[in-house]
Amino acid sequence: MRNEQEMIDLILSTAKEDNRIRAVIMNGSRTNSNAPRDCFQDYDIVYVVRDIQSFTSDHRWVDRFGKRIIMQMPDDSSLFPTSDRDSFAYLMLFEDGNRIDLTLMTADKANEWVSGDSLSVLLLDKDGIITPIPPSNDQDYQVQPPNAAQFASCCNEFWWVSPYVAKGLWRDEIPYAKAMLEEPVRDMLLKMLGWYAGVRTDFTVSIGKCGKYLNRYVEAPVWSDYLLTYPDANFEHIWQSLFKMGELFRTIAKQVADHFSYTYPEDDDRRVFTYLKHVHQLPAGATEVY
Repeated sequence: MRNEQEMIDLILSTAKEDNRIRAVIMNGSRTNSNAPRDCFQDYDIVYVVRDIQSFTSDHRWVDRFGKRIIMQMPDDSSLFPTSDRDSFAYLMLFEDGNRIDLTLMTADKANEWVSGDSLSVLLLDKDGIITPIPPSNDQDYQVQPPNAAQFASCCNEFWWVSPYVAKGLWRDEIPYAKAMLEEPVRDMLLKMLGWYAGVRTDFTVSIGKCGKYLNRYVEAPVWSDYLLTYPDANFEHIWQSLFKMGELFRTIAKQVADHFSYTYPEDDDRRVFTYLKHVHQLPAGATEVY
């Protein structure tokens, strides 16, 4: 496996030798001092170029980076069409285990992009076309405190969507029930846990994509309870995960509410949780909910 220096040398030498490439920017976990270092870290690279079409008209130019296991070009996907003509990405996984996520950008697009990504590091600028970038930090990725409306909306969404899971389980529609559990319900639980982690750290941390760093910033029992919310496809296990999610959300949200002097929707919580318990016991084939 090529080491980091070899990869950076390859990325930079490619840029230096190609007159169409005017600047190189790196971001992502390799520029984040708070991210753990390991062999799976990607090289998130931006090439600032004069003419994107000159590259995308013949994709063979990326072959110089090494033999690939697979490559994806999301901007060329029929499933996920895009109208953006100011950038084009090559996502490449190589046979030696390295991965480069390489995006071509125009200078205007790159300057707009780096202004919103505090993990950006300028590796090369042939013409001084990139606006000065401050030292890399994860400030743009840190949890932000909620206002009262955001807190209320999170609570409402969590308790509103939880019955969707119950309905799917009662109908024996496991894929639907799992999708509702793992998407809107979990999204709101994770958002609340992020705010809880923020409260505990004065909102100076990032919990990472999908909450992958959450265990660093919450108590061990909270983390253990959160892990218990991940079920398999067993019918009863999904029910118990839904109940555990509700209990954990309630506990954490009340603490966040207390910190900000917000109002937790006790009545919504009580009524919905009672409803979930009722549907859990509702016989199959019932013609009425109540």
